[in-house]
Amino acid sequence: MDTDKIRKSSNFIYSIIEEDIKNNTFTDNRVHTRFPPEPNGYLHIGHAKAILLNYNTAKRFNGKFNLRFDDTNPVKEDIEYVQSIKEDIEWLGANWDDRLFFASGYFDQMYSYAVELIEKGLAYVDDLSPEEIKLYRGTLTEPGKNSPYRDRTVEENLELFEGMKNRKYDDGSKVLRAKIDMTSPNINMRDPIIYRILRAYHHNTGNAWCIYPMYDYAHPIEDAIEGVTHSLCSLEFEDHRPFYNWVLSNIDDFKKEPPKQIEFAKLYLTKTIVGKRFLKKLVDEKKVDGWDDPRLMTIAGMRRRGITAEAIQNFCDEIGVAKSNSTVDIAMFEHFVRDDLKPKTSRCMAVLDPIKLVITNLPDDHLEWLEIKNNQDNDELGHRKMPFTKNIYIDRDDFMIDPPKKYHRLYPGNEVRLMGAYFVKCHDYKLDDRGYVTEIHCTYDPETKSGSGFTGRKVKGTLHWVSAKINTEAEFRIYDYLIDDQPNDMVEDAQKHQLNPNSLVIKRGFAETYLSESKPMQRFQFVRHGYFSVDPKHTCESNLVFNLIANLKSSWKPV
Repeated sequence: MDTDKIRKSSNFIYSIIEEDIKNNTFTDNRVHTRFPPEPNGYLHIGHAKAILLNYNTAKRFNGKFNLRFDDTNPVKEDIEYVQSIKEDIEWLGANWDDRLFFASGYFDQMYSYAVELIEKGLAYVDDLSPEEIKLYRGTLTEPGKNSPYRDRTVEENLELFEGMKNRKYDDGSKVLRAKIDMTSPNINMRDPIIYRILRAYHHNTGNAWCIYPMYDYAHPIEDAIEGVTHSLCSLEFEDHRPFYNWVLSNIDDFKKEPPKQIEFAKLYLTKTIVGKRFLKKLVDEKKVDGWDDPRLMTIAGMRRRGITAEAIQNFCDEIGVAKSNSTVDIAMFEHFVRDDLKPKTSRCMAVLDPIKLVITNLPDDHLEWLEIKNNQDNDELGHRKMPFTKNIYIDRDDFMIDPPKKYHRLYPGNEVRLMGAYFVKCHDYKLDDRGYVTEIHCTYDPETKSGSGFTGRKVKGTLHWVSAKINTEAEFRIYDYLIDDQPNDMVEDAQKHQLNPNSLVIKRGFAETYLSESKPMQRFQFVRHGYFSVDPKHTCESNLVFNLIANLKSSWKPV
């Protein structure tokens, strides 16, 4: 990551921290952030923004950054997700050093703090059913009412809570609730549940516990135990902040220098859905090729598609940090992907829908190795050799028998340049029984070799091509947006939206022989087709597979 860029950038969170430093809010003016994912799925582009914000904030102020797994719900969590999250964060460039934590590591302390709240008369065991609790809570416009169990004595609550811990009661039969205010205008403060009974195997603690803390209770405790100063959360936690502060202010250990929760806007992208429930449904129903399907905006999917961590970092820097939700055009994200890849990739040739072109004035055994520069803007990428033979392939849509006006590719009687090679002029073609063109016949002009300085005449069209004799057969996976009719993730019921049936089109064609030794995750620009990366999941010795990273054209322009 660009440290100088981090130090020069600014946002409203940095301004808050700078004010805290000015006022000596925290001892030694320390700054300590954390990224706290729940290991119940793979991370996505929205998480990337949160990761980089927390990490870069700590880096800017010479502070500390924690990775903490909020693993308080064993039913949905799995060690697979723990490993994938660690891999994703490391790939993004956020280094947590030795500061890796699990909420489950604090279960004993959380239980003790719950006992402290009971002893202070600030928590009680409730026997209401989940349906009754919801009914008693009231609505956004109507106050709630007290549970009939709200006034149990401290001694009774302590005994019942211990019984919950000791497996004396059935799942769902009792909960521990904070005693706050059932008439509060903030529904999150109407005696929220802080513990429930749940007999489920936990990936970290096994069967040691049958009661688990709720996230809103666990979150401030975890932050405080770890010494977090600025707890950066997405905007939906703004209404939860009063309870965050309530927990910290009522537990003796945390009254001095409690963490400060600050909310920022989530990242919403057009034509993209990143909700974990929706993604998990797609994975479970095998509608996609796993959590790392390149059509998904998961970090694993973007990495497999060939998008770089630098492109994601630059995009997140550009959109900045806001206080209110808005939607970013996905074309803007794709612009940063292209902008990052353009100077890094070799510009090669591949034919995805091949048709044979025969150069009739060349001998059958003609073989000429042409030297071509890999990237016109980056000399460090060097040159490569490309075989020029009598028979070559071009893309089918580069030839028409009866073209429209301003069609500058190949047609009978027209002359074009073969990129890096010679001028060719079409004089004939062959058709099959269905009327499809099967072969194009051309002559070439040996005086027109690229780089020779030929100035005798000009042509308007330049075609990419591949030798039909010496080439690399390959599979090309052309990706489009997964959702046909979905503008962004802010629409509530993403489950109802239809999948784009053309979100993946697989083609078999030919690439120049230079690409035969390509390794997984190598990236290239294929002339006229876009940026591609070697797929690490399906590429094998007998099948070279390229994923489309991004098309060459962009509909978004930087201001």
